[in-house]
Amino acid sequence: MSNVPYKIYLSEDELPKAWFDIRPFMKELPAPMLNPKTGKPCTREELSEIFCSDLVDQELNTTEAYIAIPEEIRAFYRMFRPSPVVRAYCLEEMLGTPAHIYYKFEGSNTSGSHKLNSAAAQVYYAKKQGIKHLATETGAGQWGTALAMATAFFGLDLQVYMVKGSAEQKPHRKAVIETYGASVIPSPSDTTEVGRRILEEHPGTSGSLGCAISEAVEYVMTHENSRYVLGSVLNHVLLHQSVIGLEAKAALDKYGISPDIIIGCAGGGSNLGGLIAPFMADKIAGKTNPEVIAVEPASCPSLTRGKYAYDFGDTGKMTPLMKMYTLGSGFIPASNHAGGLRYHGMNSILSKLYHDGYMTARSYEQTKVFEAAVQFARCEGTLPAPESSHAIRAAIDEALKCKETGEQKTILFGLTGTGYFDMPAYTQFNNGTMSDYIPTDAELEHGFASLPKID
Repeated sequence: MSNVPYKIYLSEDELPKAWFDIRPFMKELPAPMLNPKTGKPCTREELSEIFCSDLVDQELNTTEAYIAIPEEIRAFYRMFRPSPVVRAYCLEEMLGTPAHIYYKFEGSNTSGSHKLNSAAAQVYYAKKQGIKHLATETGAGQWGTALAMATAFFGLDLQVYMVKGSAEQKPHRKAVIETYGASVIPSPSDTTEVGRRILEEHPGTSGSLGCAISEAVEYVMTHENSRYVLGSVLNHVLLHQSVIGLEAKAALDKYGISPDIIIGCAGGGSNLGGLIAPFMADKIAGKTNPEVIAVEPASCPSLTRGKYAYDFGDTGKMTPLMKMYTLGSGFIPASNHAGGLRYHGMNSILSKLYHDGYMTARSYEQTKVFEAAVQFARCEGTLPAPESSHAIRAAIDEALKCKETGEQKTILFGLTGTGYFDMPAYTQFNNGTMSDYIPTDAELEHGFASLPKID
């Protein structure tokens, strides 16, 4: 591996021509999405009332492993893709580890994160269908920024419901979204019926992605020629994000590198699912056997402490039911949580893979996460997003294990984006005012009590 460069780039010709869907390779498919009123699997017609029709087809696909990327989307991707796989030589040297550490860097586009991969696709399909207005939620703000960029490019209107805690912590992220032409409303708000109900039940709440999703869905249901778009959780989002894993695998294959450990941060699952997709297909087939690790915040531990059950995707219980690892749709992370990854549940594909033992999960307190972020920034030069820093924390811990054992393992993790809009959180960490919060079992039981009863 001595001939491996600092950054491994693919050529423009090697930009993926098709997205990759892991479901045809799974030995058992995830449970279907259910209509909460009938208890039966959602039909294409039902889902098309909320989502664009092409995206519904992708959501329901279980047989086609490769979905062609329209040339208009590939043309958009060429502005920032392929993105590099970077060898973290300086981090390795600082840790004194024999491990080889690589990361797939998704922060080189203007939005600063991997979210643009799916934003461009979803907006393209909306325009193709003749949709004029889109509504969405955003937590830390990366998705809202990426979607605002895409709607500005393709000429659509956008209403963004931003988690109130994030809007207060990151006013500059809100300003960037508005600069691209989108309208931003901190959520929960008094502009929707469900928002007013949440505010009444939880006065002074800092909000959650579940709250913001409810408001965005209500907006679509009350406005003509509108559709809802989501930045994570859904299967078609993981499909679009598979360009991350496809590029990472192609780059590493050039040098005969096969990861022993693959690590991704986990909120709703978009980055993790996209990164691991082609590697997981080989693992399921028995061709390779990397350890796949999902990393989540201790303050919102859906995989490590959640239940595998059908649940609503939003706090207002307006969405279809998905079988996933969940803390309950009413769960709201603590207001001091600054590291993103605020969603109460996990994508159904990843939940199934985790349930079947194909990957493991761990959680970290946010002070440990920011400690790793600062460590990484000081030696690698890039200020990482707090979300990405969960993966960095785990990568450092795995590299230190190699130092103890002398094993020369190859570690790949996803650096989902940059943290230059997250300076209030970094300031809290640097001046010692950042605190940790881990929900008690009793607090989690309160959320579990609201899970719908499914026969």
